[in-house]
Amino acid sequence: MLSHFEQKELPYTVEQMFDLVAGVDKYHEFAPWCVASRINRWEGGSVFYADLVVGYKVFREKFSSKVILDPHEEISIEYQEGPLKNLTNHWRFKESENGSCLIDFSVEFEFENMALQALANMFFQEVVRRMTGAFETRAHQLYGSPTD
Repeated sequence: MLSHFEQKELPYTVEQMFDLVAGVDKYHEFAPWCVASRINRWEGGSVFYADLVVGYKVFREKFSSKVILDPHEEISIEYQEGPLKNLTNHWRFKESENGSCLIDFSVEFEFENMALQALANMFFQEVVRRMTGAFETRAHQLYGSPTD
């Protein structure tokens, strides 16, 4: 299983970063390799089910997940269906002393297909770097630079 844990402070509010990450239906607009994203249904006001279609060249796979929101504190993603054996993803948001957002991010996953897992092993750090960078870039696009 591949795992990544990261903590980062970004010059945006907790509310801004939470809303950005919770906006799964917008991921296709900025997340690398995400060619489609949609929220299928809501369960109450804090749980929804979403699909992401990830593509690269001829490779295209759909992932279905359950997303659990603890408003402005945490987002947990539970894998439901797709090409993976397992996926868990957590985002935790805390306000730092200077008013910016401290984010704890973790992801763990494993493919069912051993060939895809081997490929993921080779490129995992680059994929994570691009994905986390895409969220930072999107925050800058939506909320401006911290000096604006």
